[in-house]
Amino acid sequence: MQVIHTLAELRSALDAYRHPAVVPTMGNLHAGHIALVRQAKPLGDVTVATIFVNRLQFAPHEDFDTYPRTLEADCKQLQEAGCDIVFAPSEAELYPVAQTFRVQPPDALATILEGHFRPGFFGGVCTVVLKLLAATQARTAVFGKKDYQQLMVIRNMVQQFALPVHIVGGETQRAADGLALSSRNGYLSPDERQRAVLLSQTLHHVVQEVQAGRSSVADIAALEAQSMKTLSDYGWKPDYVHIRRRSDLQAITDTDAVVGHAVVLAAARLGTTRLIDNLEI
Repeated sequence: MQVIHTLAELRSALDAYRHPAVVPTMGNLHAGHIALVRQAKPLGDVTVATIFVNRLQFAPHEDFDTYPRTLEADCKQLQEAGCDIVFAPSEAELYPVAQTFRVQPPDALATILEGHFRPGFFGGVCTVVLKLLAATQARTAVFGKKDYQQLMVIRNMVQQFALPVHIVGGETQRAADGLALSSRNGYLSPDERQRAVLLSQTLHHVVQEVQAGRSSVADIAALEAQSMKTLSDYGWKPDYVHIRRRSDLQAITDTDAVVGHAVVLAAARLGTTRLIDNLEI
């Protein structure tokens, strides 16, 4: 496995390949990332993982400076998974001058849910992903479905810019108790880690209720409110629990088919750690 830090080296290493399959990450890898790499391997003639903590998607109060950088451990996991190339550029390499050209996704998708609570987040994500797809000459790129809204934003960006990249979603990987794997789980105290499973349990309850027939607009509003209260009652600070159309993440209407066409998404803070999760209905 090659570990590459410059664009020039990357382009040279990719000269012999026609169909790179790429997994963009911010490092601090866990089994969920490794599952994406294994999913990518048969989809191209070379497998590339990128590791870059992208300043553009962090707000000033967020954890950019303290986000774990674990390149040596990450590379060990990637090598064991059969990754061919790791592209881990410095900030100066990827942004040699101020990144004044930005990708701005549409407000209808980028200012709801995560975008409402993290203004500018998806603009930062799109800008770096566009740059990484270009740098790696990606023909397939695999992104986790745990970041459901991010996956949709990237798919729409690739489609609207007519990029020759197939975007593949990887299923959310979970711990034995159901907690979605996330780099930020490492911020949880032992007590918080035990309590964190409530988030996925709450989403499972919503899915069961909708599948049992509670799918009108009024039912959905009640389920969302009930879920927020459940989390609050157990010491969480929920940002949202919403049932949305999978197609565009807009609110369900009474004319929409729900089962098989909707997703429940949630974000909540437990202590100082903000967790997100989702389940398709």
